[in-house]
This record gives sequence, structure tokens and C-alpha cells, in this order.
Amino acid sequence: MTTAYLTCPLCEATCGLAVTLEGKAIRSVRGDDEDAFSHGFICPKGASLKALHEDPDRLRHPMVKRDGRWHEVSWDEAFEEVDRRLAPLIAEHGSDAVAFYLGNPSSHNLGVMLYGRAFYRAVGSHNIYTAGSVDQLPKHYSSGYLFGDPMSIPVPDLDRTHHLLLLGANPLVSNGSLMTVPDARGRLKAIRDRGGKVVVVDPRRTRTAEAADEHHAIRPGTDALLLFGLVNVILREGLADLGHLADHVTGLDALAGLAAPFTPDAVAAHTGIAASDIERMARELAAAESAAVYGRIGTTTQIFGTLASWLVDVLNVITGNLDRPGGAMFPLAAAGQTNSVPAQGGPPSRVWRHGRWRSRVRDLPEVMGELPVATLAEEILTPGQGQVRALVVVGGNPCLSTPNADRLREAVQTLDLMVSLDVYLNETSEHADVILPGPPPLERDHYDVTFTQLSVRNMANWSPAAVEMDQPQEWQTLLRLAGIAAGQGANVDIEALDDLMAAQTAARYGLDPAVSSPRRGPARLLDLMLRGGPYELTLADLEAAPHGVDLGPLAPRVPEVLRTASGTIELTAPAITGDVPRLASLLDTAPVEGLVLIGRRQLSSNNSWMHNLTPLVRGANTCTAHVHPDDAARFGLHDGGDAVVRSRAGSVTVPVQVTDTVRPGVVSIPHGWGHSTPGARTAVAAAHAGVNSNVLADDLLVDVLTGTAALNGIPITVSPA
Repeated sequence: MTTAYLTCPLCEATCGLAVTLEGKAIRSVRGDDEDAFSHGFICPKGASLKALHEDPDRLRHPMVKRDGRWHEVSWDEAFEEVDRRLAPLIAEHGSDAVAFYLGNPSSHNLGVMLYGRAFYRAVGSHNIYTAGSVDQLPKHYSSGYLFGDPMSIPVPDLDRTHHLLLLGANPLVSNGSLMTVPDARGRLKAIRDRGGKVVVVDPRRTRTAEAADEHHAIRPGTDALLLFGLVNVILREGLADLGHLADHVTGLDALAGLAAPFTPDAVAAHTGIAASDIERMARELAAAESAAVYGRIGTTTQIFGTLASWLVDVLNVITGNLDRPGGAMFPLAAAGQTNSVPAQGGPPSRVWRHGRWRSRVRDLPEVMGELPVATLAEEILTPGQGQVRALVVVGGNPCLSTPNADRLREAVQTLDLMVSLDVYLNETSEHADVILPGPPPLERDHYDVTFTQLSVRNMANWSPAAVEMDQPQEWQTLLRLAGIAAGQGANVDIEALDDLMAAQTAARYGLDPAVSSPRRGPARLLDLMLRGGPYELTLADLEAAPHGVDLGPLAPRVPEVLRTASGTIELTAPAITGDVPRLASLLDTAPVEGLVLIGRRQLSSNNSWMHNLTPLVRGANTCTAHVHPDDAARFGLHDGGDAVVRSRAGSVTVPVQVTDTVRPGVVSIPHGWGHSTPGARTAVAAAHAGVNSNVLADDLLVDVLTGTAALNGIPITVSPA
């Protein structure tokens, strides 16, 4: 028996795991009591790694479709098929004829994070889409214009705050999102134990709301109105206090003018929250010893997602709680963080901007190098110069998880070529021509480059593969695909390309790549990034600390973290505030009275890719429509019966669960279900199929500034089936 210590790669919490093995056989997965960050905490997803590793449906070999039938082939045959079809397509139609979709799992994969760009750049397409435009681009956009870097996202200093205001977030179930935090329940309880207060704003009485001091059931999609109402009270009553940020903020006077129309009385009817409560919430926030405002997927996936994301940090700034202990702070990651090198004085050489290119059909803007996935189907279906004719999907299931999913499913079947890098034959990869599987998490090295940049405590943890690798790693697959795209054929020299990647990484930090010899692959690149990072760590240091290295609590980072042209926090950047009149126009209209749809996060679920594991589809992890008793009576629905839910985009028939945990006028269906297509080979998921709420998500209902799909506040009708 041996024990391997590693970081869970299945969600953002980055919990430490202790995996007991007997040879290659996994005997148990439990929380690592000695982990420097999670201290033994584990959720059902982490415990399911054994089931994922042993899943008989998981693909072990490449698959090629011939005459409509799947065939297992060798790796060389699979790459030769891609080379035979991809290179001529690019030569005839150009780079933009190829689109990429990167799913959530790619963000948790070190090889994909570090080597994917080699493939994407070799193709040179502007048509890159990710799950980010389904859930979080508005936060990156607002951070880019406020602070100068879209990854400069402040996170609540949960371990020291005395007042936490959460909007559209359910960390007791999600384990945090754009906030890396294991054991959110324990940390929120500690706030209350030290005399602090937790306030939740959410259309549902979630697990987090149940554990909070106060819950406000807001009308979906009106968070920006509520936030502006809070800003209005703080500015109008003279409660603003920038504290140590006073010399580093511009735009405060202009903010007062923008906030003036959004009085508590003006926004109360739209939000469903009383004006007196809004005034009290604002005063308590401003008066708290320390406070943090945090908004998550409920605030970003709506038609005013960017304004809501912006106003969250505006509140942190004007209450003096940005960049101070107990407030919202900027993590300092050990590796890969673009804002970790101190600004050298004067304006940055390159100021962050969006819209460097736009989508062909609907003219939607690029943000962070990607286009909104809400436009992908029409880019495939609309003829003309630049039409997408090939799609490469990296660890994603967009035919299930993107808006107007049925239309995208129809679109991908018209492609000339589709390649999926996936461990399952699922609702998307079933339409591919070639599937290239990667190893399961326990067979690959891991380091969370992305989520250490969003952590509530600065940490670093290296996880070597727990089980001997039986197949090529994703980074090797991506380098072979890069060679194909670059015209070097299917049998490119991977080691030479890897050496080139290492040389480029070393040059970025002014290092000699030889300092990381004889390492190769992601381990070598990570070692170089650590050496060039702010802590002067090496990979050997992390290898010597299997339970992780604690780099300390979050510390103030303003002004060195700022990368705006002015070198200040630009509170009223025109690229954001230009959308305020659209929000203000709602004040002159009657509040929305019809039914609207919202999503629902489940503890044992992580989007569609975790539904084929028996331990995660038991108990309350079911796909039902939550309906308030008043609405059930109004529309003739009953608990356990079926209802037809319709939107502009489509309709589904779903079992009803009558509950007062949702506010009247709101229906909630969880995301990621709908495993009923005949071509998929996921037996457990098919036995718990559920319905796909994204059939109802409207690809025309988007946040104007980023094109991000509005998955919350979708107008619907409901009737008995």
C-alpha cells in the first residue's frame, strides 16, 4: 500500500487528497488532513476520482468515424486522419474556417493550459470560444477596465472579514467560483462566530442562504439595479471612504452622477427588495469593521452581467474595503500570473482592451482572445467568407452546455471536420470525426495555474501523477496537433517543439531553459514559471512539500498590481459606463411580471462531465424544476408531475418539485443534464438523463458588452404536461 498526496482537479476549491493505492489499483480517496490549505476537507466530487479512473465508459484509445461508425485506431492513425483533413481545409478556406471550443475541464489541466496555445497559434484562427462566455467573461471584462488586467480579480478575504455580501453565489455547494476556497461552510461559519455577518442575495434560498444571517430573494437579472441602489445610498449619505486607496482612484465624482437615478425607491419595485432594506444593507456595509462584496454566476450570466460585475468592485472601492485585510484582495500566485511583476512606473506598454476583432455574423466583440459562444452556431451555419467549417473541442460538451443547445447540435452536424479531445463519447463528441482521449486525472501531473490566481490564501501545491501513465498526455497530443497545423505533418518531433516552448517560457522570465533540465513537458515549464515568479520557488521545493506550501494570507497590492493607462483604479471607464443608460431605462418601465428561468448548482454535479459516475448521481442530485407553491397553484402544477417549460429558443418537459425555496415568479432547473442522445456512450448518465436547460437558454439574450449568454432571467411559460 502506498499513499499519493495530490490536489483535486475537478473544481476550483483545489482540495488536498490522500489517494491510497495497491500497485496501480486505487483503494480509497479521502481528504488530506495535512494539506496546508484544505486541512482534510473533501466534497463528493473529489471522492469520485476512483470512479472516474475506473469508469468503463471512459475512452482509452483514439476513435475515428468511418462511414458513420466508430473504430478504435492507433495514435498514429488518428493523427494521420487529422492531418489528411485539417491541412487541406485550412489551405482552401483559411485559418478562420477552424474554430476552437475549450470547456471547463481544460482550465483544470496543466498540460492543456500550458501547451494548448501552441496549437491555437499554429492554426491562427480568431474563432476561439470557451466556457468563459457561458459563465464569467463579464467579470474579466470589468476587471480589465477597472484594474488593467482581466485576471486581476479581487477575492473576499474570507478568513478575516467581518461582513460578507454574496450575490448570485452558492459557495457551500459550488465550493467557490472565481474564488478558490476549500471548506466554504467552515469559513462562512467562522465569520459569524467572530461576530460578523453574512448576507446572501439570491432568487433561491440556497444552502448558503440557509447558513447566512440574512437572505434577500431578488428578482433574477436585477442585481445591477440593487448594487447601484447601494452605491447611491453610500455616496448620497456621505458614507464613502476610500481609505488608503484615495490617491489611486479616479472617476469618483462621475460615479455619483451615474448613481443618482438609482435611488432605493426607484429600484425596489424591480428588484423585489424593499427600499428600507436596501438603505440598511448599504449602511451596514459601509460601517462594518471590514467587508467584502462578492458576486458570482448569478450576477455574470444575465443581460447586465458586466455592470453587475463592475458594481461589485465599485462597492468594495468606495467603502474602503478593496485591497485591505478583511476586504476584497488581490492574490499573489506563485506562477503564471501576469500582474505579479511590479509595474515599473509610467503607463504600461500595452493597455488591455477588448473588441480587437468581432464575430462575422452578429458583430459581437472579442474579450480575452475569445468570441462569445452564443454566436458559434450561426458562424457554422451562415455561408460566406470566414464560415466555420471545422471545430476542435478541448474538454468540453457545448452541444449540452451552451445556449440554444439544440441549434448548435444541428450546426456541428454540417461541419467538414470535427475533432474532440475528450475522455467520453458524449453529446458533443458523438458528432466528431476523430476523438483523442487524454489520461484520467490520477495519471497526469497537476498544478493549478489558474486557480492559485483566485485563491483566498496564497498557496502552491504540486501533484505528480499518482498512477503510472498508460497513454499519451494531453500536452503531447497538442504538440502533435500544432505540428499538423504548422504543416510539419503528423509525425512532428515533439521533443523539439517542447524545447521551443521551454525556450519561449524561459525568455519571458529572463532565464536559461537549462536551469530546469532534465525535466520535460509541463513540469519543465512550471519550474521555469516558478523560478521567474514572485516567491523564488522551484518545482523541487514543491516536490519536497507534498501537502503544499503555504505562502501566507493575502496582502495589499495596490498600486503595483494596477495596469491601467492612468496607473489608477478607473472607476468610470467609458467601456463599462457606456451601458449604464440601458440599465437606467428600466427605471421608466413597469417591473417584469412573467415567469423567468434560473439555473441551480448541485453539490455532486460539476456541469455535464461528471454525470457518468454513480457516486455523483445519487440522492438529491436530480434534474427537476423548482416551482413556488403560488406559481404551482396558478398554473395547475403539482409536485411530482411533469411540466412543459417553453422559451423563445425551445421547450423541455421536466418533473416539478414544488418548494418555497424559490421566490414566486421564478422556475429553477439545474445545468448540465439532458443525457438522452442515442450516439453517446455514457451509460450512467443516460440512466439519469434529466433535461437540458440550455435548450431554453436564448442565444439572442446576452450581456451587450461581452456577448455572454444570459442563463438567468430567461422569460418562459409553464404549463402542465
